[in-house]
Amino acid sequence: MSLSDRLATARGEQTLGADPVRIARLPAVPTRARTLASRVATAASHDEAASGHSPSLDVSARPAGPADALTQLKDRMTRALFERLGTKLSDGNMPEEQLHAMVRADLQRVIANELTPLSDEDRRRLIHEITDEVLGYGPLQPWLDDAAVTEVMVNGPDTVYVEKNGRLVRTSSTFTSETHLRRVIERIVSRVGRRIDESSPLVDARLPDGSRVNAIIPPLAFGGSSLTIRKFSREPFQVSDLIHFGTLSPEMAELLRACVEARLNIIVSGGTGTGKTTLLNVLSSFIPESERIITIEDAVELQLQQEHVVRLESRPANIEGKGAVHIRDLVRNSLRMRPDRIIVGEVRGGESLDMLQAMNTGHDGSLSTVHANSPRDAIARLETLVLMAGMDLPLRAVREQVASAVDVIIQISRLRDGTRRVTHVTEVQGLEGETVTLQDAFLFDYSAGADLNGRFLGKAVPTGVRPRFTDRFAELGIPLSARVFGSLPPRVSAGGRA
Repeated sequence: MSLSDRLATARGEQTLGADPVRIARLPAVPTRARTLASRVATAASHDEAASGHSPSLDVSARPAGPADALTQLKDRMTRALFERLGTKLSDGNMPEEQLHAMVRADLQRVIANELTPLSDEDRRRLIHEITDEVLGYGPLQPWLDDAAVTEVMVNGPDTVYVEKNGRLVRTSSTFTSETHLRRVIERIVSRVGRRIDESSPLVDARLPDGSRVNAIIPPLAFGGSSLTIRKFSREPFQVSDLIHFGTLSPEMAELLRACVEARLNIIVSGGTGTGKTTLLNVLSSFIPESERIITIEDAVELQLQQEHVVRLESRPANIEGKGAVHIRDLVRNSLRMRPDRIIVGEVRGGESLDMLQAMNTGHDGSLSTVHANSPRDAIARLETLVLMAGMDLPLRAVREQVASAVDVIIQISRLRDGTRRVTHVTEVQGLEGETVTLQDAFLFDYSAGADLNGRFLGKAVPTGVRPRFTDRFAELGIPLSARVFGSLPPRVSAGGRA
């Protein structure tokens, strides 16, 4: 056997190491020939590395598999469809049904023009994925369709996280490029009349189902565009759902129903992602059908079921920096709209002063939310927000406004186990000296421990103190079961925290 034959045989032995039968049939190769073959192979790999071509990284050097070919076909057809439809896809004036029909018709033409043979299964898969890409939200669509997913977070085109069962999980979904991600973001914001570009690189928007969307793009987002979607359930949660989840106890739900019917002013307090808006939705469901409700939000999220509802939404400035309508403007305007109830999705600025004044001037039964970690923090936060209104008010006057306007603070928290629980139902009793006095009616029992899965076993229990506002229930004839208020078990500590 010549040296070249032996070298070829040595290479064959290396590549066929997984097949012992074929190796057994190969003729013996002297050790010196094996060594020479190894040196030749090493030199060749060094030459390839020096030239910038590595066999393990050069995908184009290998024949594409069926999945790769199908992906390339999908990308090619998607580009062709975008070229055919152009700006029609982001036309906010076009009805959704007309847009879907137009995309389906053009997609059939694009598929018909393709010469690549496709099986029925591949054709169905392509149509489904391309439709998601063009009409939906691309790689995010499966997670938006998954009822168990409550939040979707995109940290650049290569990283997608979801919140599932209260836990953050990284997914395998990715975008093909930053351009692909930007196209999805622009589709979301354009459908609600918003814009996002270098001059306005961050935006709050919503999906058609009410899910909250926040997007921020370069140069503010250094590692690529960021997109956060907080999903809303297709069917609004009812009070029975929150009782089932353990967010509320039946006794607490009965007390809150009575508070809403008695037209008490209620503030829902909690951190980011604790479920304040969901709880506000449930509280609003207790409002009688005969009352006129006006909701005011940055992006419409509330899902009120009553018939007589006016929904107002703030508006950002246009490209010239003009035309902005703030929450505060809408709160002031709502007072001229003959409201029975005013619901502000969240107070985060000077509108808190107008909200408190409305509560103090005959608009009882108003509801709102605020970011805070406890009822005491919520009072301090409201005081700070009032001072942000630009009015030179003394601190005592601000505290008097807060103490006389707010009747009940409901604190909702996301615990370590990922569950959302109402941890406090607190009465605002008034002002004593320089301090707003608070009295807890319900507190969460942290001392009950956790089960084997780490889920807290405790629930909010009555403190045994009957709030002063229950006298109003009696005056208005609102029934309240004797079981609502009991005595606080000795093991429960008001200072416990998860």
